Amino acid sequence: MKCGEHVMSDHVYKIVELVGSSTTSIEDAIQTAIKRAGQTLRNLQWFEVVQTRGHIENGEVKHYQVVLKAGFTLEGETP
Repeated sequence: MKCGEHVMSDHVYKIVELVGSSTTSIEDAIQTAIKRAGQTLRNLQWFEVVQTRGHIENGEVKHYQVVLKAGFTLEGETP
């Protein structure tokens, strides 16, 4: 399987858009978004980063932000 491909056999997925942020890294911004979404969404299966941006102060990166699409199976679906 290539990076970015999802195994989606015979399931129905709901897709939500999330925005994660971090002062540490892009990866931390992703983890923040997924961890928080996992507190209220069940059956999260995959994510896709659709946008990355940051904030610069005095020539240094001070803040990272990522926009994600995350997919989860609907209730009653077997993950």
